[in-house]
Formats: sequence, structure tokens, C-alpha cells
Amino acid sequence: MIENLTPIQLDAIREVGNIGAAHAATVLSQLLNKKVSMTVPQVNILPLAEACDFVGGPEQPMVGVYLRIFGGAPSKMLYLFPEEKALFVAGLLINDPEKCSNLLGELEISALKEIGNILTGAYVYAFSNFTGINMLSSVPALAFDMVGAILNTILADLGEMGDYAVIIETQLTACDESVDGHFFLVPDPGSLATILEALGVKEGCQNRSGSECPK
Repeated sequence: MIENLTPIQLDAIREVGNIGAAHAATVLSQLLNKKVSMTVPQVNILPLAEACDFVGGPEQPMVGVYLRIFGGAPSKMLYLFPEEKALFVAGLLINDPEKCSNLLGELEISALKEIGNILTGAYVYAFSNFTGINMLSSVPALAFDMVGAILNTILADLGEMGDYAVIIETQLTACDESVDGHFFLVPDPGSLATILEALGVKEGCQNRSGSECPK
């Protein structure tokens, strides 16, 4: 079960997360022509019912970038970051931070969709490349609302198969400003086991040395 992942398994997912973060930072640096770094401080497993409190409470205004992953490990992915940080990130791409200081208009939304596409795409690529599992992603959609509304709308159809999510914390730094965000990876039934086995830490494993896993 997803809620019973071992520290070794969480560490493996964090390792993939760091690879995705590095790839995203490289692409964003080239796009923005600015130095961008991105790290993964922590990976957690949480019930979706507790996710709102984990990211600041159900009434916290957030921007969410959402996509569906198809292929060998079908899943859902959601990237959440605070409204004020979204405005800062949009300003970097538009190259006019003052214009994006207090309004999320069409231009800002377009910029965030492009950046969200880069961020989520980098993570899908990292998981696919690192595991060898074929993964294809849908075109990301963007939502701007209170975090409770975003989670209820996007994840409402998950039912019992999505009671828990892997939450990958991220920290993006550009122009001496830090942007804390959260990736929600919600695997379909069986997908997490497929990913873990490809990472060499399938359910029951206690090490990554290549020795036989306990049955």
C-alpha cells in the first residue's frame, strides 16, 4: 500500500524527484535567461484528506497545474504553488515583474501554463527515463482557486484508489526569490508497484544493493 512505503522507497522517489528538478531548472534557466535552481527537500505520503492542511489550509489561494499520465504507470500529477509566488514566476517569463505583482490575467495565466508544462514535463520525463517505463502526459491544465477547491475538483474522481498521494516538496530559486511548491503524484492501482520495481525497491525490499528482496 502507498501509505506503507519504506524510507528506502521514499528515498528512491526523492532521487527521481531531484533528477526532475534539475532538468526543470536547466530548461527554465534557458527559457528565462536567468540562473534557476530547484531542489527536493522532502517526500511525504499523505492521505488526500490531510493534503489541504499540509500545503497551508483549504482557504489558501493556490495555482495548480494538473495533468494525466498514461502508459506503463498511469497516474495523476498536480503541481501546487501559492498565488503570490505564481505571480512572481509569471513575471520572470513576461520579463515584467511589476506588471505581475497583483493580477493573474490572461498574459500571466499563459506564462504559468508554459512554466507548468516545463515543470510537470520534467518530472514525467525523469520518472520515465529513470525507470525505463513508457510514460506519456496529457496537456497540462491550470486552475486558480483555494487549495481545497482545487483538490476537490481535480482529485474528486479518484475514489478509493486515490486515498493517498506521494507529495514531492520542491523549492525553486530565481533572482534571490524562493518558490515553494508541491507535486502530488497519485498513482492508479498497481502503478506505484510498477514504478518501485523499476527503481529496484519493489514492495518488500529493504535495500537497493541488488540482493534478492524478501518475499
